[in-house]
Amino acid sequence: MRVSIITVVYNNREGIGRTVEAVLGQSVPPMEYLIIDGGSRDGTLERAESFREAMGRRGIDYRILSEPDGGIYDAMNKGIRLAKGEIIGLTNSGDWYEPDALEQALGLFEREGCELMFGDLRIHRRDGSSFVKKARLRRFQTSRDWNHPTMFVKAELYKAYPFRNLGIHDDYGFYLQMLRQGRKAAVCSSVLANFQMGGASNRKSLRRAAGRIRDRYLYCYRINGYSRWYLAECVLTEAAKLILG
Repeated sequence: MRVSIITVVYNNREGIGRTVEAVLGQSVPPMEYLIIDGGSRDGTLERAESFREAMGRRGIDYRILSEPDGGIYDAMNKGIRLAKGEIIGLTNSGDWYEPDALEQALGLFEREGCELMFGDLRIHRRDGSSFVKKARLRRFQTSRDWNHPTMFVKAELYKAYPFRNLGIHDDYGFYLQMLRQGRKAAVCSSVLANFQMGGASNRKSLRRAAGRIRDRYLYCYRINGYSRWYLAECVLTEAAKLILG
């Protein structure tokens, strides 16, 4: 199966290098790698361009598109429309795959016949410490069991059901939408990717936490037909972020 990797970025010169290097270093390289830039002016494009020769040596079709967009999910949808692979992975600028991430993902697709999959995620705190967030499939859905940076999806699903671009949790909303449709999901019990804390999904403030609760409840759970009781899950998740970091 051919894999397309997509990275969305805007003014993140330092982070884009780490992300691209991890894609370049995969034990099984992707067919193509798309950088979708929102019009950066801090040297991000020059840094991304510096990898072009190395990508060519590994046989990776490397494409960089830079233009204004309507936000992170609009940019992701743009990359998905352009992708030519049968499987798509989305890795944000600043995050990075483990060297065997694609190899493990492809193996799971072949063994399980799944339509989407995800694995464990190592989360790095700003103080240098880290912990592993486990991937699970359980009857009661919670974002504590799901890790977007490790998720790989059949391209036909991403193309048929683009991100709604309603809030900052549209990726989780897509995952819940697929489960409600009965799509086959599988979990890899290994760390597939690394996530650096500090982005919009975990900034610590009561105002931001309230906004994330609203987004997750309305645009992930309720829009996909989940019970009003899931409001409690949203509150508990944000409380844990505020308390534990």
